[in-house]
Amino acid sequence: MSLLTIFLLAVGLGVDAFSVAIGIGASNNKKSWAPVLRLSLAFGLFQFVMPLIGWLAGSTVVDRIQSFDHWIAFALLVLVGGKMIREGLEKESDEQKTDQTRGWPLFLLSIATSIDALAVGFSFSLLKTALLFPAAIIGVVCFMMTAVGMIFGKGLARIFGKKVEILGGLVLIAIGMKILIEHLG
Repeated sequence: MSLLTIFLLAVGLGVDAFSVAIGIGASNNKKSWAPVLRLSLAFGLFQFVMPLIGWLAGSTVVDRIQSFDHWIAFALLVLVGGKMIREGLEKESDEQKTDQTRGWPLFLLSIATSIDALAVGFSFSLLKTALLFPAAIIGVVCFMMTAVGMIFGKGLARIFGKKVEILGGLVLIAIGMKILIEHLG
């Protein structure tokens, strides 16, 4: 497999992470680079690890979850997106908003944006293709796309304010619906 093919595959896998990062960046009002690095590292790591798991699992695990993996991704994205919309509609308060780049929200989003990479790893195992180098490229590209998405989202938030948080939640739900429609259609 050529480097260009691997890169294009990585970009294709990173599109969901990029879109989610825009929404998270728009809702995250912290001025530091820590949230950007946390989200980028988590998404990049999961995009690196999931193909390896798919490759190692072969057809056993992938075949068993393939019939409902899209429902998992959909549910996770709707859950986090709904929470973002709710927080965007609430009036400003002294109460701390949930940081989507920490804890369970970060873990759930990392899984939701990398489930497709599991199937890619499985495909590589069927093709008897080495995976470590492609998985590393996928992880690095996802890391970069996530960081750019977060920065872009923060810029949108500065321009449009709190409305972007609602839009970010709607984007997460739309991505979940897109995943669901693609797999059901």
